[in-house]
Amino acid sequence: MARRNLVLIALTQPRATASWSASDWDTLVRQARRSNLLGHLAFRLEAANMLAGAPPGALAHLDAARILAQHQQQAVEREVAEIRQSLAATGVDIILLKGAAYAIAGLRAAKGRIFSDVDILVPKQALLEVESALMQHGWISTHHDPYDQRYYRRWMHELPPMRHIIRQTVIDVHHAILPETARLKPDSAKLRTAAVPLEGKKGLFVFSPADIVLHSATHLFHDGELEHGLRDLVDLDTLLREFAQQAGFWDMLVERAAELDLRRPLYYALRYTAHILGTPVPPQILQAAEAGKPVPVIDRLMDALFVRALCPDHSSVADRFTPIARRILYVRSHWLRMPPLLLVYHLTIKAFSSRSSED
Repeated sequence: MARRNLVLIALTQPRATASWSASDWDTLVRQARRSNLLGHLAFRLEAANMLAGAPPGALAHLDAARILAQHQQQAVEREVAEIRQSLAATGVDIILLKGAAYAIAGLRAAKGRIFSDVDILVPKQALLEVESALMQHGWISTHHDPYDQRYYRRWMHELPPMRHIIRQTVIDVHHAILPETARLKPDSAKLRTAAVPLEGKKGLFVFSPADIVLHSATHLFHDGELEHGLRDLVDLDTLLREFAQQAGFWDMLVERAAELDLRRPLYYALRYTAHILGTPVPPQILQAAEAGKPVPVIDRLMDALFVRALCPDHSSVADRFTPIARRILYVRSHWLRMPPLLLVYHLTIKAFSSRSSED
């Protein structure tokens, strides 16, 4: 049976779904669910007036995903309000990241999106005060192993995730967008300085448009968990299409990538959104982004890996090399985050701790 990325077809050519069989729609729903894109797909098909043409079974799943996404949007809004209230006494400005930022700022990327946690960024010097305030309002750390605590606090760009003891919601408190041990060194102070306040929400900010895109790109192309990589690529596509309506956005994006040492993630973001999702990136911007292009042999290798890893994590579209590609990119993500000696030390500790837990 021919392997078809039906999610990709439905997102980029929604009218093509008019001729699909019930079996095609069934596979589409399965691929979209595995990609965390079912709710987003429902809104996309509705906007193209193609949702009504879905078979009853598929339509039920799409409608349910759309309703769930709407409820989650409301839940995120409530959770952000709780966080804002809990941290009000600290006087620390809170920058919302990723999905929470899209939702509260009213960006199109939030439409139909599923949320697993709320990510915020605060100055590094405010981490202890922020953590203490959150603990006083019911959040506790989810990592109790002493090594994990030291690993996060000494080397990572965030505190260990915290879970609320009543609502069971999770918050990730960042002080940077990459670990301090990573090869790329985006300046957190520059990101905070350019952050945009949210109207009517004192103390809440989001990154500037260029920085939102660069953070999304950095998260996707430095992360080792790519089972939902297509969802993150769709986020980038949606953000780029929306921000492209702002005068000067494209030039600012390229300039900001150079300023923040993020030219490589931007190159990958523009290359794969344009290639996979048909994002209308101006040719001169694609050319300018090649300042972050790796050497030819690495470039070809990344194509072979990312084109597979950014497909839905479903047997109907993955080939026998897809798990290998994801595994290689997982190892790559650690290599990008840590110098060699630290990486060996970390993996050794985790290997022995894993064996101890099994014993």
